[in-house]
Amino acid sequence: MGATITSPCVGLCSTTLGDRVCRGCQRGDDEICDWFGLSAAERAERMAELDALREAVAGRFLRLVDAECLEAQLERHRIRVRPEQPPLSRAVELLRVGRERIRDLARYGLAPRAAFADLEASELHARLSLALADAAEQRRAGLSRTP
Repeated sequence: MGATITSPCVGLCSTTLGDRVCRGCQRGDDEICDWFGLSAAERAERMAELDALREAVAGRFLRLVDAECLEAQLERHRIRVRPEQPPLSRAVELLRVGRERIRDLARYGLAPRAAFADLEASELHARLSLALADAAEQRRAGLSRTP
């Protein structure tokens, strides 16, 4: 039996709807198609890039205030994350899954940045998703120019 191939896929591939960049995992359509042809080292490098992208973008909207609380909520809600996945990258998944149910981010170990303090989780997620899509498209454009 072959080895498991790690993927950033979250089971929500918007490339099937015509997007050039997936709204779920932030990979470009070419990168998704090529994923299984990449070496383990190349996949690990891409995963680290995607985590860094998510951390940077999420950090513009959120702060981590309690890592243990975030982890407990991720487990409680059975949100699948990778062991090496950074906290704010994990928080993106939490918001994606729970955006309609979350009422108080502090109960999840998170706090919105001051500019977003008055937003409900669903609106915070919507804005974060748009920013992620923009950043992921810039990343995709950079990858397509790489020889």
